[in-house]
Amino acid sequence: MTPRTTREFVSTAMSTTVSVQIVGDAPDAERLAAEVFDWFALVEAACSRFDPTSELQRLCHVAPGTAHVSPLLFEVLRVALAVAVASDGAFDPTLGHALQAHGFGTHWRTAAAAPVPPQAADRTWRDIQLDDEAHTVTMPSPTLLDLGGVAKGFALDLAAHALSDVPDCCVVAGGDLICRGTNAAGAPWRTAIVDPGAPQRTACLAQVDAAEYAICTSGDYARRGDRGHHLLDPRTAPVRPAERVRSVTLVAPQAAVADPLATAAFVLGPDEAAPLLEAQQVDALFIDAEGQHRTVHGWHRATFDRVGS
Repeated sequence: MTPRTTREFVSTAMSTTVSVQIVGDAPDAERLAAEVFDWFALVEAACSRFDPTSELQRLCHVAPGTAHVSPLLFEVLRVALAVAVASDGAFDPTLGHALQAHGFGTHWRTAAAAPVPPQAADRTWRDIQLDDEAHTVTMPSPTLLDLGGVAKGFALDLAAHALSDVPDCCVVAGGDLICRGTNAAGAPWRTAIVDPGAPQRTACLAQVDAAEYAICTSGDYARRGDRGHHLLDPRTAPVRPAERVRSVTLVAPQAAVADPLATAAFVLGPDEAAPLLEAQQVDALFIDAEGQHRTVHGWHRATFDRVGS
């Protein structure tokens, strides 16, 4: 089969590179890619912890109190809190203050320090209340929310919707992606998963038997500060980086689910995370500090082929 033309468009958002690959004939490919980038910009504008003008920052500075929020921010918060409930707090969107304390408090583009609400302190997801009918958020005390573990996945799902008429495409945002159809050669997409002990190397290749799917990875090698990596365990006192594994890669039908679940699974480790991942019908690959691989299959669509095995 003669390889089909692939058009790739690249931009930056959410502290990473965003790539849109459109396979085959698509006369409006440039317009569609621009729409994808617009969605990433819109999600970032609503959910950024670092931008003082973001809707999230305005919400954080309202506390204590109740505020109406946009449908977009409300849905991101809904997903974040749902995963917090399902994981019993292994994923917690109220970790903004702790992340600041661990050195993750500057804007990726401007290097400006993220604003902190007056008297903000460590809180938990249980302090946040959503009203589905009124579309309001209630925060009883000053809280710095962080939606970095869910916003990118949400943006990827919106990107997939923008490309709904494109049968073969892939959108990659850092370590997360969403794929549909087949690649330029007409074969299933294959995704390289890095070796957390040597991120320049590939640990294994993931292949998924599904028409559309998302892959999201959480690893301790991506962002590091003076006190360790950015994947904190909300259940520890004081809060500190989780240490059960080096990376976890999740495969699921939607990125908005896979993204926060990957963070929760990283915190929990494979033993504790397995029942959660099976219940949520996702597949996962864990890699520990010794380079050992362990898989969990709740969706039964992904295979993880170790490189060199």
